[in-house]
Amino acid sequence: MDNTPKAKSSAYDKYINYKRFSIAVTAFVVLLLIPIPNSMLDVAVEYTMGETYLLDFYTKELFDTPIDDAEQWQALTARALEGCMRQGALDKASVVRRSMKQLKSMGVETSEILYGRYHTFIEGLDEAYVNDMMKRSHAMRHDKLSYQMLSESQQKDVDHSARNIRICVAMVAFVVICFVTEAMPLPGVAFCIGLILVFSGIVSRREVASLFWSDACWFIMGSLMFAAAFVKTGVDKRICLLIFRSLAKPSVGFITLILIAVIAPSASFISDHALAAIFLPIAMILYNNSLGAHGEDTELAKMLMITIAMACNIGGFGSPSGGARNVIMMTYMEDMFGITMGYGQWIVYGLPFVLIMIPILWLVINWRFKPKIRDLRPALVTLKEDIGRMGGWNRKQIIAVIIFLVMLFGWITEKNLLLNLFGVRLGIGVIAVAGAMAYLLTGVVNWRDYQEKVDWGVVWLYAGAIIFGRILDQTGTAYWMARSIVDGLAGIGFDSGPALLGAGTAVTVGLTNLMADGPAAASVGPITLNMAAVSNPGTTLIPFMGLATACASSFAYLLVIGTPPNAIVYSSGYLEAKDFLRVGVIMAIIAFAVLLLLSMFYWPLIGFEGMPSA
Repeated sequence: MDNTPKAKSSAYDKYINYKRFSIAVTAFVVLLLIPIPNSMLDVAVEYTMGETYLLDFYTKELFDTPIDDAEQWQALTARALEGCMRQGALDKASVVRRSMKQLKSMGVETSEILYGRYHTFIEGLDEAYVNDMMKRSHAMRHDKLSYQMLSESQQKDVDHSARNIRICVAMVAFVVICFVTEAMPLPGVAFCIGLILVFSGIVSRREVASLFWSDACWFIMGSLMFAAAFVKTGVDKRICLLIFRSLAKPSVGFITLILIAVIAPSASFISDHALAAIFLPIAMILYNNSLGAHGEDTELAKMLMITIAMACNIGGFGSPSGGARNVIMMTYMEDMFGITMGYGQWIVYGLPFVLIMIPILWLVINWRFKPKIRDLRPALVTLKEDIGRMGGWNRKQIIAVIIFLVMLFGWITEKNLLLNLFGVRLGIGVIAVAGAMAYLLTGVVNWRDYQEKVDWGVVWLYAGAIIFGRILDQTGTAYWMARSIVDGLAGIGFDSGPALLGAGTAVTVGLTNLMADGPAAASVGPITLNMAAVSNPGTTLIPFMGLATACASSFAYLLVIGTPPNAIVYSSGYLEAKDFLRVGVIMAIIAFAVLLLLSMFYWPLIGFEGMPSA
């Protein structure tokens, strides 16, 4: 009799389910055959011809010359003003505040000499004139510029852009159905995204290769590598015991509570990617050591993995450091309306959400998952025995911890300290891969460890998610989806006060589960903030809408591709896509309600810098 242990089966072992896959394909084809609506055409006009018309508008308005005949500094002025308008900075003060670095981040390259001429010129203009010009340019792009105003060749370009948006909308339906139903292994869906984009002509074969990689993908790859190093050396066991050894009663309930209570507040200040990567091997140790005579208990494994992902997700709103989305919304509020929010001020508004959601998440997790194994004391006993056999800290374990601490320091400081030291932005992905290579160079691991212990399918899965979100943003698809939903909700009365906050939150939740939280906030933010300004100008509804949009963009509870922590815990091999929905749907509804209650009762109680209530 063969006593070799069977390899743990996972979603990767499944073959394609043609019945479910046919549903996804049918939805894709049907959406491709639907005529392009006027709203989609309007967005295509904005994205295709909006910049061209506005550049010409600015140079004619300011210098009485078309953009093609303008001097370099005049063309720079037009590009800078167009970038400011696009980001909602519609007054002179906001435009003047833009530094060379900020212009570069908007895609406007310049030299110090040209920037100096541009800046001096804008400062010399009358404030009322600049404000009026910026508002007129905003109205031109979003309201007045129409398909009928374009030449025949320009209309062809717009038709092509609208066609691309329709393809992307069909792709959204295909991808969501495949992810929810697991019609095929999820990394396969990621490759389908790239193939659809190349076959449809939206991106070239060269572009798709470069788009499949990003700093976030490098981070996931590097973090799974360092997790493999922790497992190889046994550091994960020592950390696990350090966290849980003092528990008098190490039950599943206490373990999940500690995980949530540690991870969620930490995610407000430390990268949620890093926290997921740190705690995944700890959860794996707890699960594997708890089996004993009970045999497999996949419900327990799923419970522990989902706990980590959801704890990371609920913590992101607690401070500006919790995610790029928070900083994006802070920037929008300052640029568009001159509303400045400090670091500590954000914590006052955001951290209560995290603290409220901690016990709620714990209750939902323990309600939705019913593992057979409830007492994890045997797991800790086995853990102590394993560590006892290891003896004291050895050289490889010490090196593994030192490299990790250096990586953690790099992740925390790469935006400021490391940028000043090296003169370049390293990014958390490069630091993670550098750490993984450090493990290799110091002999802590060999390449076989990475080959066997890293889930490369998850790396490709998230690479596909990145290109998916980026193309939705670049083509205007995300903008069209957000605007269509918001306009539709406004048509049934969701256009003021709490109702408008709810509408903006709902739109953001939908988009952030399809694309990264930063691009989701970037796409929805200008729409929701402008609606708040139109509905209740000069009131607290504007900053509250900014806060709500940032918070809602962290509700990536539903799909594997919604956020890196989801993808990282999926690499355990114990989860299916539907497992996220078991908890995610309930958490999204509760988080939505908690956010609205905070915006209706707690935030108004604090107020905002003397601004009148909505």
